[in-house]
Amino acid sequence: MTATSTTAVSTTPTPTLVTGPDRGDGRAGRARRHRTARLASWGGLGLVALLALAGPALLPDPAAQDLGRYLEPPSVAEPLGRDEYGRSVLARLAHATRLSLVLALGCVATAVVLGTVTGVLAARLGGWVDAGLRAVSEAFVAVPALLVVLLVAAMAPAGSLVALYVGIALAQWVEYFRVVRARSSRVLGSTAVQAAGLLDLGTVHVLRRHLLPELRPLVATLAPLGLVTSVLAMSTLGFVKVGLQPPRAELGLMVTESFPFYDVAPWLCLAPVAVLFVITVSLLGLRETEEIR
Repeated sequence: MTATSTTAVSTTPTPTLVTGPDRGDGRAGRARRHRTARLASWGGLGLVALLALAGPALLPDPAAQDLGRYLEPPSVAEPLGRDEYGRSVLARLAHATRLSLVLALGCVATAVVLGTVTGVLAARLGGWVDAGLRAVSEAFVAVPALLVVLLVAAMAPAGSLVALYVGIALAQWVEYFRVVRARSSRVLGSTAVQAAGLLDLGTVHVLRRHLLPELRPLVATLAPLGLVTSVLAMSTLGFVKVGLQPPRAELGLMVTESFPFYDVAPWLCLAPVAVLFVITVSLLGLRETEEIR
């Protein structure tokens, strides 16, 4: 009886325990994969940045029309062909990429500064300041981000670049505020900060030695996602024709304008979609790397 029971137990599949060396290999493998992802992400962003920086300087005017070259297919002289007005798709793509990246960087920088400053102030001062800022942030959270952008854009002339910048920055600051406030409250209430206060080391010491080292990884993780959100928001608004207006070169507008010709000239649509894909995947790859840290 005892032998039978032993046999039955021995034939039952049992989970394999992970030993110390396996765990080490797993961490090493993950580290290699994330290093590879980081390199690939920087490579993708480098190509897009090269297109955005060098393209407008080297390529012809993106608004220059040549109706005789209507929907000209890709060639050696024009790697991405010509659109329905005979405009160079590569030149328009370079200008649209530069516009998207610059505007996204501006929006994220503004949102980071606004959200970080207000988050630290709310955690430091508390009381009615904290309550007021939390109420404002909850009001922004309750409204969809795209609706915030549309409301700001509605108060400005059609196609206003400033309105788009302000709307996207306002839609994003609340995320930084909530994260920074929560982390700052924990840091400012720690025994290390209390000891610094008893020693009268000052606010600068607390910011430099305690707050900034804690907040920097959070902001570095959120910022790439903010860039992705900004680029996609601009393209979405351009796609539905409530963002920037023609003839300005913008990635979402280029996709919209190419739809009537997708069956005869698919390169018109594929080019801006490919740039959006590379920007999104590359920035998300960098964000994942920051999380691992």
